[in-house]
Parts: sequence; C-alpha cells; structure tokens
Amino acid sequence: MKPSDPITPTPAQEQAALAWLSLLHDRPSTGDQLTFSQWLRADPAHAEAYAQAQVIWELSESPARTLADEDALALQGYLQAMDAPRRSPLLRWSGALALAVCLVLMISLGTGWQAQRWLDDRRADHVSAPGEIRTVTLADQSQVTLDADSAIAVDFSHGQRRVQLIRGAAFFSVTHTGDPFVVAAEQGEARVLGTQFEVRRQLHGAQVTVLSGRVAVTADEHGQQQILTAGQQVAYADGTAEKLHTVDSEAQLAWRQGWLTYYKTTLAEVVEDLRRYYPGRIVLLNDELAARKVSGSFPSKDPQAVLNSLQGVMGFEQHRVLGQLIILR
Repeated sequence: MKPSDPITPTPAQEQAALAWLSLLHDRPSTGDQLTFSQWLRADPAHAEAYAQAQVIWELSESPARTLADEDALALQGYLQAMDAPRRSPLLRWSGALALAVCLVLMISLGTGWQAQRWLDDRRADHVSAPGEIRTVTLADQSQVTLDADSAIAVDFSHGQRRVQLIRGAAFFSVTHTGDPFVVAAEQGEARVLGTQFEVRRQLHGAQVTVLSGRVAVTADEHGQQQILTAGQQVAYADGTAEKLHTVDSEAQLAWRQGWLTYYKTTLAEVVEDLRRYYPGRIVLLNDELAARKVSGSFPSKDPQAVLNSLQGVMGFEQHRVLGQLIILR
C-alpha cells in the first residue's frame, strides 16, 4: 500500500472497533486497556475504524439511547422467547454497553433488525419486508395490500372478520359477506361492510383514509363513532380522534404505485415512512428540524434520493456512515 492510499477498514474491523468503544465506555480493566492498545497498533485500519466508531458514537448517542430505552423490554422478550440460559446479564448492562449494542444493531445488521420487529413478526399472519409492497388475499377473498415493513394478524371467527394492524400500513379491498370487517390499530378500530380504505400506524396513534364506501372509526372502545366516506380521513391517538377532513385519497394512497405524497407533513413523519423503504437506519437528531413541514410527491424506491431532495430545500446536514446508517441533523 502506498502512503497516500486511503485506509479502508473491513466490516469486521468496523464492528470490532464498535465493540472496543463500548467496552472502553464501561469501566475497562487494566488488561482490557492493554489488549485494546495492542489491537489498535496491530493494523492502521484498526485506528481508522476506531476513529470512525468515535464519530458514530458522537453523532448517534442520543437516538441510540432512546432506542435502548424503547427496546429494552422488547429485547428482554426476545431473549426470553429464545429461552436463552444467559438472559439475566441483560439486566446488568451498564448504560454505555446497552447504548453500544443499539449502535451495533443499528449499523452492523443491514436490515435494521429490532427486537420489537422480531416479536411483531412472531404474532403476525402476513408481513412485508422493508422496501416491499405486498398484496395478500384473505380467506373471504378480501385483498390487503401491505405497505413496506408492515405486519397484520387475521382472526376470522365468531361471526366477525378482524384484522390487527401490528406495524406499518395496509390498504383493504373488502368483500361483502354480511359479516362485520374490523381493522384494529393502537386503541381504535375501523369497522366496515364493503369498501376500500387504508389504516396506517403513525408515530402516535393511527390514521384511516377512505377511497370508496363507508367506514366507522372509533378512537377506543368507548369512543364516539365517526362515519367516513370516500375522500375523507381521520387520525386518532390516546383514545381521542381528530375531526375528520377531506383529502385527495388517490394521492394519499399512491404508495401502492410507488409514490409517497405529503401535504404539510412533519419531516419526522416523512422520515418514519422512509425508514420502511431503507435497508438500514435513518436517524433524525434535531427536534426543531423534525417539526418542519414537507409537501410534495417522492418515489419510494429511492429513499436516499428523497433525502437528498429534502436536504436541498431544508438545508439539514446528512451523514452516511458504514454504508447503512444515515444521520440527519
């Protein structure tokens, strides 16, 4: 290698550097420090990988800590489901080590593995992968189109057709059979007989958009029912529904044709959508930036191009690290 040639660490060296970084943030022993020094000097790529890991740590500490908090119970459930004999050390992890594990999970596993997703998929009947739009036919011949990275559970029993939207969004073309058709998401539900509509999980609560027919929406089991018709939409969260309003439902549902359409939507919600189409992780650090509004239509097949377009308009910084993690601030 010439002195001027760039040093490019291998994926294994990058992951080793993250592991060392986590250990050094967790009260390392004298022996650990000595071993780390030997590792660092063994290869110039080790020093480069460690420098990159420090940058990632600095940029990602806040969102990774949030992930560590949010996924702690889910991760414990994952370990219990696997019946791992050594699951108890999870409870003894220091904050720094748990944070580092979240960083490794965010970066080293390109599909963006999460404990909660794994648990969701175990109880789902139909799942779409990140970036995949999938249509399934139910037992009553109703069709469900799953948006990217979505999951549903289906229960047709006791004279009722019931679907639980576990994650993401789904568009329903319901066949009339005489039995009620109910889609539950968060605390609320949408109840129909024959119609076409979408139910979408949001950062908080859920949203229902009707393309044709009539849908009765309640924010929780004791909530007041709102009747939606074609071209109407309503969102609800924490047992409270917003006032229904008129939308361009064809544009709102254009994700089925590969387009994401927004009108005065927060960047946080846009990024949440893009995460379902991106094979790694997208982390938004700036709360003020997250609240800014976005309007426009974007192709869902290229989340990076969407971010580049938004960056040109909104002026945020974009950092791509280790090929799978995008940090916005």
